[in-house]
Amino acid sequence: MTDATPRALARPVDAPTRMMLKWSGAAIAGAMFAVFAGQAFGQDVTVSHGYSNFGELKYPADFDRLDYVNPDAPKGGEISTWALGTFDSFNQYARDGNPAALNTIGSEALLTSTLDDPYGAYCFLCTTLEYPEDLSFVTFNLREDVTFSNGKPMTADDVEFSFNLFLEQGIVEYRRIVEGFIDRVEVESPYRITFYFQPEASFRDRVGFAGGTPVFSKQWFEETETRLDKATKSPFMSTGAYVLGSFEPNRQVIYERNPDYWGEDIPFNVGRNNFDRIRTEYFADRTAAFEAFKTGAYLFRAETDPKEWATGYNFDNVDNDSVVLDTPSDRTVGSALSFVFNLDRPTWQDARVREAVGSMFNFEWTNKTLFFDLYQRVDSFWPNTELASTGTPSEGEVAILKPLVDKGLLPDTILTEEVTGSVEMDADRAAPTRRVFRQASALLDEAGWVFGDGGFREKDGETLKLNIIQFNPLYDRIVNPYLENLKRLGIDANLERIDRAQYIERRRSGNFDMTNHGFQMPFEPSIGLQQWFASKTADNSSRNLMRLRNEAVDEIIPYVIEASTLDEMNTAVHALDRVLMSLRFAIPQWYKKEHWLAYYDVYGRPDELPPLGVGLYDFWWYEEDKAQALRDKGVLR
Repeated sequence: MTDATPRALARPVDAPTRMMLKWSGAAIAGAMFAVFAGQAFGQDVTVSHGYSNFGELKYPADFDRLDYVNPDAPKGGEISTWALGTFDSFNQYARDGNPAALNTIGSEALLTSTLDDPYGAYCFLCTTLEYPEDLSFVTFNLREDVTFSNGKPMTADDVEFSFNLFLEQGIVEYRRIVEGFIDRVEVESPYRITFYFQPEASFRDRVGFAGGTPVFSKQWFEETETRLDKATKSPFMSTGAYVLGSFEPNRQVIYERNPDYWGEDIPFNVGRNNFDRIRTEYFADRTAAFEAFKTGAYLFRAETDPKEWATGYNFDNVDNDSVVLDTPSDRTVGSALSFVFNLDRPTWQDARVREAVGSMFNFEWTNKTLFFDLYQRVDSFWPNTELASTGTPSEGEVAILKPLVDKGLLPDTILTEEVTGSVEMDADRAAPTRRVFRQASALLDEAGWVFGDGGFREKDGETLKLNIIQFNPLYDRIVNPYLENLKRLGIDANLERIDRAQYIERRRSGNFDMTNHGFQMPFEPSIGLQQWFASKTADNSSRNLMRLRNEAVDEIIPYVIEASTLDEMNTAVHALDRVLMSLRFAIPQWYKKEHWLAYYDVYGRPDELPPLGVGLYDFWWYEEDKAQALRDKGVLR
């Protein structure tokens, strides 16, 4: 249950682009369909249209179009959807402000990825890239036909400027994990740029780090005196197919297709960028938003509330087939929704206390009673994939984990026992079983938290209190039964519902005991893991909200980053996943294996969707004849 458009619905070249997300979880190191062209410092230099760490690229240099698009998709029309809350900025990258929906839809990077090639990255704003065997540098040969939305050409100066912008003004957690990565950047000509890497830069992240950054107009930034770290009243000028059309603060945002878009006819864009307009309507609450959908105020809805999906879609426009209910499977890494502790607070630094508190959340009852059995239990930080750890550790995992056990950083049991994220519960009752209560009580007793005269557990004169912060009232029905279980255990547990602005600020500043968090991991995890779990990002990170500082985790992450084969990476991720689950800093909630889509029957999409996304704003299209049929029926105006 979230209030944002699911990540997999968006186009893959949004910024932060899938390439930028990919490099932060894994970049690229091996080229396919490449030729050798000269030497650099005694090494052969490879020239290629793309890279892949693992296996061959799906698409050759001379491909005609992506396999999953409709090359004959019509252009025109509007797709309209909704968002909850308010916005006061168009800058996704600043810590201040609340960015508008889809504010990065006009951004593009040198490299792009596709929704059917999890490990591939392809030249997009470039024609080819060059690199030596040791990947000490990568050179991008830029397309000479790329223009910004104002018609000015994009050059290597813009690429260099944009790259340095993120290094100098990007959020602290980003700068902290990439400092020392780059030796220098050289603009060799208006359409040729080379990135030189420091020897210690992680091998698999190098090319993606250089090529995954969105490219903005240097001239526009300088003339407008815009900063990356400050809220803005318009999107950054970039090269993408969509530009801001109009907006009403906190009410509506409309993006329009740029009629002079440079990339309209390139193979990557065949069958894509089909809508003339993309409109988002804002609502103060979900009920008002759903009622507006029923009347046709907007025409596409990605549902996130299982109760609404199970019981709410029985209105007239569904019954008369004017609204389509669509449930395509989601084959991406599942978003592992969880409660997380603030580990900076002394009470939650005891793993026994965290385990006891976590055992009071009854997923089975919640799923059956509140979610109509539509969710799956989170059992990993990589649910729905082969990257999830299962069973007892493999021989390869033991090789990684045993030295940490020998150092006293992990318990012996990590080598022999299966790690699970939550306790199996009775689906027919909200309260845990007596056995679970006894186990949790024993853990708290062992940790020194015993019942006091006031009916709550105490230690050293302090009452065991837990405050959960939320801004979405939908979570009340989930949190309140959990609070009752915690109180029965002797914990003074409360829900504090605050507005969205306070919610964002208190999470950033670490002013909470427990909050919600969604862990969205990539298929190719790498240096981005440091933003999520490394000690060095714990003080200031939008991802490491739990303030995790754990030496064992810090020592395992490099195994993932330095993995050179898919088997090595999978083994290292299994070991990391196992340790992360064992630390109990997150109380697993749920994820789902399908998208819940409802839309008026005016849109078309390919029969077969790609495995890594729905591609709503990417390759769907508007069908005027269907829209006219609904207008003739009086369904739409």
